[in-house]
Amino acid sequence: MTTPHSTNTHWNDVDHYVTELLAPPDEALTAALAASTAAGLPEIAVAPNQGKLLHLLAATQGARNILEIGTLGGYSTIWLARALPADGRLITLEYDPAHADVARANIAHAGLDRIVEVRTGAALDSLPQLEAEGAGPFDLVFIDADKVNNPRYVEWALKLSRPGTVIVVDNVVRGGRITTEHPDDPAITGTREMFELVAREPRLDATALQTVGTKGYDGLLLARVVA
Repeated sequence: MTTPHSTNTHWNDVDHYVTELLAPPDEALTAALAASTAAGLPEIAVAPNQGKLLHLLAATQGARNILEIGTLGGYSTIWLARALPADGRLITLEYDPAHADVARANIAHAGLDRIVEVRTGAALDSLPQLEAEGAGPFDLVFIDADKVNNPRYVEWALKLSRPGTVIVVDNVVRGGRITTEHPDDPAITGTREMFELVAREPRLDATALQTVGTKGYDGLLLARVVA
């Protein structure tokens, strides 16, 4: 079967169509994006339909304890936290203090600050602290931070998981560039190393999907801890 030729315009049109029908924005989500833009944060938050996917994954998982690595302005955090029960907990890790301040305000505006904790600092410093505190196991881990450290983030996600934990890694296709080595691009190098780690890790059952839309050509990895 052949598929119709598509363009970036078609990708965007489909994203807008799906979003309007299945993931319509509300005041808190719209305000989070507006506040992030006003604060000068990079406009790299997940698309609304991708945020809805994260929400559905967390809800389907019955998640009560979520870890997010990479907060930005808290847009994806809000989508994830809304899937939690009233006594649930989400810890999100953000390197940049200014980004973390914007995220805290956005999360509070969404009425989720009682179940969401934003921790500031390098994730590779915060993750051992979580382990020492006994913060896990987490039911779902969403990784959307600096790509060079994706292999280390996946290793930590495993340490803080249980059988059945779902791990989602965003931006893993990089416009298709992951199919070849790019020694000058640490994001590609880190992403390829992450794929290789997941492929040989017997405790993970995983796949990856290519995505197109308002965020361009990219993709995500979805893994389940099996043992």
